[in-house]
Amino acid sequence: MDRKTISGMMPEKAIEYLFDTIDERDRRIAEISQDLANTKETLAQLRHKVFGSQSEKKHVGYENPMQLTIADLFNEAEAYADPSVPDPTETEIIAGYTRHKAGAKKPKADNEELYGDLPFRNVLCHVAPEDLICPDCGSVMEHIGWDTVRTEIEIIPAQVRKVVILQEKVRCRQCYDKNGYAEVIKAEVPSALIKGSPASSTTVAYVMYQKYINAMPLYRQEKDWRQMGISIQRATLANWCITCGRKYMKPVYDALMAHLLRRAVNSADETTCQVLHEKDPARKAQQKSYMWLHSTSGLDGEPPIMLYEYQMTRAGYHPEKFYKSFTGKYIICDGYQGYNKLPAGIIRCGCLAHFRRYFYEAIPAEGRKAGRSSSPAAKIVNLCSEIFTIEREFIGLSHKERKQKREESKEHQIWKEIWSSLDTMSASSGSRLGKAITYAQNQKSFMENYFLDGRIPVSNNFMESCGARPYAVGRKNFYFHDTENGAEASAIIYSLALTAKYNNISVFKYLQAVLLYMPDYVDEPEGIEKLMPWSGKMQALCKINDQPVVEDKKRLSE
Repeated sequence: MDRKTISGMMPEKAIEYLFDTIDERDRRIAEISQDLANTKETLAQLRHKVFGSQSEKKHVGYENPMQLTIADLFNEAEAYADPSVPDPTETEIIAGYTRHKAGAKKPKADNEELYGDLPFRNVLCHVAPEDLICPDCGSVMEHIGWDTVRTEIEIIPAQVRKVVILQEKVRCRQCYDKNGYAEVIKAEVPSALIKGSPASSTTVAYVMYQKYINAMPLYRQEKDWRQMGISIQRATLANWCITCGRKYMKPVYDALMAHLLRRAVNSADETTCQVLHEKDPARKAQQKSYMWLHSTSGLDGEPPIMLYEYQMTRAGYHPEKFYKSFTGKYIICDGYQGYNKLPAGIIRCGCLAHFRRYFYEAIPAEGRKAGRSSSPAAKIVNLCSEIFTIEREFIGLSHKERKQKREESKEHQIWKEIWSSLDTMSASSGSRLGKAITYAQNQKSFMENYFLDGRIPVSNNFMESCGARPYAVGRKNFYFHDTENGAEASAIIYSLALTAKYNNISVFKYLQAVLLYMPDYVDEPEGIEKLMPWSGKMQALCKINDQPVVEDKKRLSE
């Protein structure tokens, strides 16, 4: 409306119109200011993700003291190098990481405790011949013993050798002399892993171990094989993984899935992957596909299981289908709405780590960096950290004891304080705090369900750190899967490898054992049960730092 029109209006109408215009302008200025604030907040968050610390535990509260980010894995040497720190103790090298209280002196161990399980060789340092003559009387000195000077660790690089399988054949000499003919009997020979291929159980297991545990892509393995004097193309290595993964390891994978679906509590999550050539011609190579992750809770006192499942999309019918035959009761997961389609009867449990993370990211960058903040988000973070701290005290308890301790603790009171604090908070929907509040409100009905059973963890951290992170590290190296068959094979191999790892057996030996025995067990379910990573046979056969797997198939039936 122009000035001439306004001047022609009644004074009351003109004043009313001007006030409405000012109110509308103020509203627009407020919206623009809020959009600008949200943009600055997002920019600060992105800057922090690229250049700042990635660990939530360092500044506010407690989450996971063993947390290591993906970024840390690539600058680990530079970030953590400290010339003042001595070499790690042999306990850390041989037996794995052992936690000690801060300031506590690490107990010393003798060589037998440190190296008793390792194969060894002695290096004998003899006295020089000219020094064997006594300088006093000229007599020849006698040997009186050895002094142990030190113990070292040596690495024996991988060796490649040709194995020729010879089949014995026999016949009756008397029948041959009498008749000029005798029946020839031939010895049984082990089944070929891949017909017409030089691949053996050790060879394929080594390729899988390098790719899926050490995150070494096949093109680098091709170069490594060349250094060992063997020319094997990466396409051949890929074919070995896909063929053996789908043919021999799939039945073991299916058996692990059956065991998983019978557990009382499962964890679920998903992460992205890229498949260049999918069967659906409408899908482009750049489109995201997904690895769905399913695992045991880690608190049920039973052997851990970690399963990967490749799917083209993130649609909710995937978990609905996967858990259709689930005989347990609880699923712990994040706030993704696809889990709303879980079959009826399953109780969904929220993840405190995801809940906490939303509020952690809503803390202003300055306060987060300094480790001090009086913001409403920081209050929620610290309350969540209190719960994590209390839960640490219940590690090692039975699930019944844990349930009782939770009821006796102040966790219920902390949750009351969290919800009452959220009721008093207000923030724009586009801000970090607004998103955190919305997430919390949507998850309210799930967050305290862990009180129902001591086997339910308070967060999905085990799934994220032990399932999603190893795959993310591998993805950083091999970038994508070429085909759906490759993605499905990768899901199978990852599942077997990580399940073996978390059952404390040698991953390489376990993969080798599966490839060694499965050609004869494909159609024998009872035999496949013996290949579960927690079985007595696999625990004995695949010990870490033990002798290599002997190619004697009688050992499983003994």
